[in-house]
Amino acid sequence: MALFETNELKIYNSLSAQKETFVPINSPFVGMYVCGPTVYSDVHLGNCRTFISFDMVFRYLSHLGYKVRYVRNITDAGHLENDADEGEDKIAKKARIEQLEPMEIVQRYTVGFRDVMSRFNAIPPSIEPTATGHIVEQIEMIKQIIDAGLAYEVNGSVYFDVEKYNKEQHYGIVSGRKIEELLDGTRDLDGQSDKRSPLDFALWKNASPSHIMRWPSPWGIGFPGWHLECSVMSTKYLGEEFDIHGGGMDLKFPHHECEVAQNQASHGHNGARNWMHANMLTLNGKRMSKSTGNTLLPYELFTGDTPILEKGFHPSVVRFFIHQAHYRSVLDFSNDALLAAEKGFFRLMEGLDTLEKLEGGDKSTFDVANWKAKCYAAMNDDFNSPILIAELFDAVRVINSIKAGNESLTSSDLTLLKETMHTFIFDVLGLQSVNAGASSNKGEMDTVMQILIELRQEARASKNFALSDEIRDKLADSGIVLKDGKDGTSYSIQS
Repeated sequence: MALFETNELKIYNSLSAQKETFVPINSPFVGMYVCGPTVYSDVHLGNCRTFISFDMVFRYLSHLGYKVRYVRNITDAGHLENDADEGEDKIAKKARIEQLEPMEIVQRYTVGFRDVMSRFNAIPPSIEPTATGHIVEQIEMIKQIIDAGLAYEVNGSVYFDVEKYNKEQHYGIVSGRKIEELLDGTRDLDGQSDKRSPLDFALWKNASPSHIMRWPSPWGIGFPGWHLECSVMSTKYLGEEFDIHGGGMDLKFPHHECEVAQNQASHGHNGARNWMHANMLTLNGKRMSKSTGNTLLPYELFTGDTPILEKGFHPSVVRFFIHQAHYRSVLDFSNDALLAAEKGFFRLMEGLDTLEKLEGGDKSTFDVANWKAKCYAAMNDDFNSPILIAELFDAVRVINSIKAGNESLTSSDLTLLKETMHTFIFDVLGLQSVNAGASSNKGEMDTVMQILIELRQEARASKNFALSDEIRDKLADSGIVLKDGKDGTSYSIQS
């Protein structure tokens, strides 16, 4: 019997704004679509949190025995600068600035994105389609929406008629907004726009002669609107109605709202039955922003090459830190929080190492079966990873108590504890054991590194810069990065 037949999983559905029992459309098969990155720059931590969260969802559903088809797209066209219908294509703009072909930009940042997700031990999706690979299908969906009377063409561009759609459907079902409030919050059109209403959004945009990324269509040379690609690719690979659509909280409106409208207009379904959203990241209590410099890239996290951090952190430590907060809650990154997470991560790995060395006793003083049920209950409650982690640390407490001779477990309960710990730490949370050995030797490593750092400092003090540089470079060749700061020199190990 598959685990999903005995486990009642509840998922918070943005459509109903409440937790609902998860009932797949065609069990044991599950279709899950997650909005992927726009590949015009390095993937940022907010994106990473979303993808790591849905990697956990993918892992847990698979662990329960569901056969999951996980689709996550690559946006390589159509995403304009202001996330609306004006401005330059983000990829085309980057290509123009760097004097490269747009697909060179796409390739560079797609490779970089996949590398970062690999470092975070995220399982690749089942299918990773691109917007430019589905231009024909996007044109066909536009035709369907026009035929339904819910889109209009003006000067080579096609727009979705939101107010007409709202007469029969609810535009605002994902975000909980009302069209009257949306209209009150918009400016009147100034006569320069082809739109009938400020709420209307582009399905197809007419391309100016200078627009690099352009394709022929029944309405002229142009490119698809940003929202359209996800409607097309999710329904192509998962069906007109599928189980889960995921993304960041910032995509609720307008992106996901527009997706639902396009889906309803073209085939009469919302697309997904369950719409899930991962929440925002902040940095030192403030919103992450490139313009203010309050930002942090994944590689800066790994190497510590940023004034925000005193050292680098292994990707698995960062992943552990992310899972310490529920995916729907705001998560604040800070140096102190990451240091605390690293200590917790090492303690968890050391607990596992201790567990492997324990021997069974005559009786069990800890109810392992009940503890295991609590682990599943946490994950079944809308993937509540922080509660799961608390349960794992309760097991670590018991492990250390057994080691001290204060508690005991029979051999069968020890085996059950080991299996369950490994399942949730590695299979579900997706953590890696690569640092488990390093954590137990961390004191020795720190001692050795302190000697090398002092030798380098002595070399610099005596102006023997050749030796100083040689120590730094040889450590770097071995994957150890030294970072000089106002409080001295620290080190980090690159993955």
